[in-house]
Amino acid sequence: VADDPREVLDGMLARLAQVPDGKADATFVFMLHRGLEKALRMFPDLRVVHMLRDPRDVARSSIGMGWAGTVYHGVGHWIETEEEWDRAAPRIPPDRTMELRYEQLVSRGREVLEAVCDFAGLPFDPQMLDYDRHTTYGRPDAQMIEQWRQKVSPRDLALVEGRTGGLLVARGYLPSGPAPVTPGPLWRLWLGALDRSRVWRYRVSRYGLADPLLLALARRLGIPRIGHRAQARIDAKVRRCVK
Repeated sequence: VADDPREVLDGMLARLAQVPDGKADATFVFMLHRGLEKALRMFPDLRVVHMLRDPRDVARSSIGMGWAGTVYHGVGHWIETEEEWDRAAPRIPPDRTMELRYEQLVSRGREVLEAVCDFAGLPFDPQMLDYDRHTTYGRPDAQMIEQWRQKVSPRDLALVEGRTGGLLVARGYLPSGPAPVTPGPLWRLWLGALDRSRVWRYRVSRYGLADPLLLALARRLGIPRIGHRAQARIDAKVRRCVK
């Protein structure tokens, strides 16, 4: 969410101006990983769908997206989101929140999607489930559920569950069995170095060397404007990869 609410409002109004005549009854949707508290300050009447997924699978997905290089760091995104939810949820009336689990959406797609539409006050249309006809996304695949059981080592599971702590069970997910592990200072240093090196390799392999270097320099110097063109080139490459 932008720091300046006017940027968001201006963007929404610009999009609304592009809606064809007769179709101006638009519903705007914010897809947020984090920033819910700021969004609620800007739009206090938001209806919020709280999307949950097993944090052990989220940790793996974070690596695949290039956001993290280890599952220990990958699960950090999930923890930050859920901790922010715990802070924000008491300020949202119960009738304006809905919990949606990824695992249920994949296994009972139509039933769950109908419930989401009812919550949002929107009509359900079976064509919502036909996205595979006009995108490169496949149909819901039950094999995407609990991939961690086959693809995450016992040591990494212990690290992830050690870092999530009580949040894992509080969100309805059972421990895998091995005792949770909290890495010591030297182990954390090693994990941090491994995380940074893998993320850097991912970014260079995907975006080349020059633009990631320029962005890193802009952050280090505290002069973000010198990285704007580099970010624009990276964004263009990201858009070309969108399914």
